[in-house]
Amino acid sequence: MSRKESDLTLVGKLLLAMPALGDPRFHHAVIFMCAHDKNGAMGLVINHTLPGIEFKSLLDQLKVASNIHVDLRALTIPVMAGGPVEGSRGFILHSDDFQQKDTVSVGDAYGVTGTIEALKAIAAGKGPEDLLFILGYAGWGASQLDKEIQENSWLVVDPDPNIIFRVAPEQKWQTAIRKLGFNPAMLSTEAGRA
Repeated sequence: MSRKESDLTLVGKLLLAMPALGDPRFHHAVIFMCAHDKNGAMGLVINHTLPGIEFKSLLDQLKVASNIHVDLRALTIPVMAGGPVEGSRGFILHSDDFQQKDTVSVGDAYGVTGTIEALKAIAAGKGPEDLLFILGYAGWGASQLDKEIQENSWLVVDPDPNIIFRVAPEQKWQTAIRKLGFNPAMLSTEAGRA
């Protein structure tokens, strides 16, 4: 029995970079997959923090907080490096308790929003319960990601809101690998085929 293409989608899944993946931009990357079809794929790296960039300074640069009372919790949100494509484009990966007209639902429990209005809502304490702010994204052309998975560059794991939103960025990869049932130290840094 053959599987339909729609059964093979990675939308809403987490990709875990294998140690042998040669691109340093994806070292131990955990990627939340937003799109995956015959035309290509798009995801957000959720565990690489951008050094020296604070959410508060981004709000100030965009003049988001000028007319609102800013919720102090919003000021501590880390800014993540979502991937090498369009590094100045912002995305909010969030729980499904937040919806705006431009929000894209991903699976049953997540949404992605990328508007100034969403930033204003977050700054005012009216945003989602769980969120990550991400600059840039990872993109793949048609069949490119499927080929990389066949070459053992990535592992696939079901999404877990605890890993996505609550585990410290530097612990997400190890935590997700353990969810698959094995010790991260057991993974080879050498690519190969059986």
